[in-house]
Amino acid sequence: MARADRSAEKAAKAAAKAEAKANKKPGRFAQVWQVYKAARGVDPAITWWMLGGALALVAVVTLIGLALGHWLYALIVSLPMSFLVAIIIMGRRAERAAYRRLEGQPGATGAALSALRRGWYYEQEPVAAEATRPGDLSNAALVFRAIGRPGVVLVTEGPLSRATRLAESERKRVNRVAPNVPVHILRSGDGEDEIPVRRLSKKISRMRPELTKPEVEAVNKRLKALGGVKMPVPKGMDPTRARPDRKAMRGR
Repeated sequence: MARADRSAEKAAKAAAKAEAKANKKPGRFAQVWQVYKAARGVDPAITWWMLGGALALVAVVTLIGLALGHWLYALIVSLPMSFLVAIIIMGRRAERAAYRRLEGQPGATGAALSALRRGWYYEQEPVAAEATRPGDLSNAALVFRAIGRPGVVLVTEGPLSRATRLAESERKRVNRVAPNVPVHILRSGDGEDEIPVRRLSKKISRMRPELTKPEVEAVNKRLKALGGVKMPVPKGMDPTRARPDRKAMRGR
C-alpha cells in the first residue's frame, strides 16, 4: 500500500513538472527566434538584410580601428554591436511583415490598435458593427475605439456610408456620458483620406493631448460602464492572430 502511494506521488510530481515545463514562457532568445521565423515566412529577404547590416557595421568599425591603429580591438567591439544592428533590422522588417499580413483583413484595425503605447485604452473588438449577413465579416462595417490624452478616437473600417453612420452613432453615445471630451473619427484603409493600417498607431499617438491622465481613466471607466452592443461579430475576433507586438519585434 505504501509502495503504491509512493508511486502515485512520483507520478503526480512528474505530471506537475511536465505541466510547469509546458506552461513556461520562452526565453528572450527563443522569442527572438520565433519572431524571426514568423517574419521570414512573409519577408524571405529578412536574413540577407540582417546579415548585410551586421557585416556593414563590422566593416565600418574595423576600418575606423585600422585608421587609429587598433583594428583588432575595433573588430572585437564591433561583433556585439553587429548583433544588435541585426536585431534592430529584424524588428523593423518583422513589424512591416506583421502589418503586411493584416492589410486587407477584416478587423485589421483592432490588431493595429494593440501597437499603441502605454497610456491608451483600446478595444480589441469593435464597439459597433454592422454586417450584411450574420457572422460574415467580408463586407462588414466596423468601428473600433481607443481612449487616450487626445480624447476618444473612433476608427472606422468597411463600407464608407455604413461605417460613417455607425461612427456618428457611437460619437453620440460617447457624448452622453462624456460631453466635454473630444471625439475624433478616423478611417482605416489605403484610399484617399484614409490611414493605412501600418501607420494607424503612429497617427493616433501623435495627436495633440487634451486630457490629463486622471481624466483619461475616468472617461475609460464611464465608457466601460456604458457597456457594449450585441454585434454580429465572433467573440475574440482577430483574423490573423498576429498583432504587431513591439517588444517582441525588438527582441526584448
